[in-house]
Amino acid sequence: MTMVLHEQTETACASGHVEGGELWLAGPDLERATGWAMKPEGLCRGERCVPVPTGRGPEFVRGDAINATAIWRHMGHPVAHDAAGETWVLGTGASDRASTLRSLEAPDFALPDLAGAIGTLSRHRGRKVLLATWASW
Repeated sequence: MTMVLHEQTETACASGHVEGGELWLAGPDLERATGWAMKPEGLCRGERCVPVPTGRGPEFVRGDAINATAIWRHMGHPVAHDAAGETWVLGTGASDRASTLRSLEAPDFALPDLAGAIGTLSRHRGRKVLLATWASW
């Protein structure tokens, strides 16, 4: 049994096997673990599809098995595994993480300033804010 860690999930994949340091998964296991599914147009997650290269280079697909590590690296995402090859991390690339962070909005909160006046984060919406905190303990 191979464990695949992706984003905030852990998925046990019965189809997982390692060949030459590469993780191969059946399509349904890859989809269950990552949300990416093999379609005629390539590997897709929702409306986003990545064409799977053919010809020279690493082998990406063999029958119903997908070389998860090769396709992950092809998409610019990091891959890591334990020494035994039983646990694999299929990470999210920096460009995808950055686009996610740009869309996040911090929740509003209120704090007193040094003079005791209450200020809110929402008062600064649309501007960059650096919040420095510390604790005496």
